[in-house]
Amino acid sequence: MHLAYPTVVAALLFSAGVYGVLARRNAILVLMSVELMLNAVNLNLVTFDIWYRDRLHGGQVLTLFTIVIAAAEIGLGLAIVLLVFRNRKMIDVDRLRTLAEDAADDEAAGGVARPRPAEPETETEAVDAR
Repeated sequence: MHLAYPTVVAALLFSAGVYGVLARRNAILVLMSVELMLNAVNLNLVTFDIWYRDRLHGGQVLTLFTIVIAAAEIGLGLAIVLLVFRNRKMIDVDRLRTLAEDAADDEAAGGVARPRPAEPETETEAVDAR
């Protein structure tokens, strides 16, 4: 097996992943692009493990660790994306500048500003509000 074929495929996969991370605005597509980059790294690890004929198969073991970390990253990433979508009704990465929700952010995003409840001025108003 020639070493050039898998490394070229891995370079193409990694380049497609970098393009996806830099050019896409959808958070799901960004996560998929990160997975492409990790798969390119895994392909290189296995290729060089076979090329050097390692007796301990260190490249393949490291690939298994990378797959486990990628699965955990996707699980957490999708949980964060779902939470952001529930709160903001969009997952556009460019619009997610801060984690705080402000009325100005909602208006700038094209949404309707939600009225904020008034703070009670005295202790009796706070008790009456309950």
